[in-house]
Amino acid sequence: MSAKYVMQEMVDLNREGETLLHPRMVMERCCGTEELARMMARASTFGEGEITGLIRGIGLCMARLMADGCSVKLDGIGTFAPSLVLREDKERERPDGTGQRRNARSVGVGGVNFRAEKAWVAEVDRHCRLERGTGQRRINRSGFTPEERLQLALRYLEEHPTMNVSAYAALTGLGRTTAGNELRRWANQPGTGIGIQGFGTHRLYVRKPTADGGE
Repeated sequence: MSAKYVMQEMVDLNREGETLLHPRMVMERCCGTEELARMMARASTFGEGEITGLIRGIGLCMARLMADGCSVKLDGIGTFAPSLVLREDKERERPDGTGQRRNARSVGVGGVNFRAEKAWVAEVDRHCRLERGTGQRRINRSGFTPEERLQLALRYLEEHPTMNVSAYAALTGLGRTTAGNELRRWANQPGTGIGIQGFGTHRLYVRKPTADGGE
C-alpha cells in the first residue's frame, strides 16, 4: 500500500517574505488502539484484549511518571517528556524581575513532546512507498495587517462573549496554525485587550480590560 504526499508551501525562515515547497504526507485516517492491538495479536501469542490492556496501562504509567518529573524512553520508539504552560489569564514573568512572580498554581502541563529514535524513523522510511497526490497546499495569506487583525478580533468580541481559533482564522484569512499563534501572542502581550479563558483544547479568547482601564 502506498502513502500519498503533496507539496506544501512554507515560509523560508532564511529569506523573509519568500516561500519554498516541502513534501508533506497526506494522513488518510487515524489508526486506533483496537486496530493496533489486532495487528500486534496476529504477530504474537497475545490476545487482542491483553494487548489493548497493556497499551492503556503503558499510557497510564507514562502519565504518572511524567507527572513526577520523569521523561519516558520506549526502546526502539523514542522519548516522551512533558512541556509546561502558564494557566489561563496568567501573565509571564519578565527576565528583568518586574511583574508578578509566578508560583506553582500558575503553571500546568500543556502538552507532551516526543523525540523519535533515528532507527525507528529509518524503519518507517524502509516500509514507506510514496505516491504524489494531486494539488498543492498553499499558505493562507491574510489581506489585513496585524494591527487590522487585532481590531477585527476586538470588534468580534464586542458582539460575542468568546472567540476560538477557527473563528479568528475565518475572520482574518489566516491558516489555523498561524491564527492560533497570533491569538496566543495577543493574549500574552499586555494592553491588546485579548485574554484567554479555559485551558488546553478548551481554550477560548475573550475581551479583557486594557491597561488604562478601558474595554
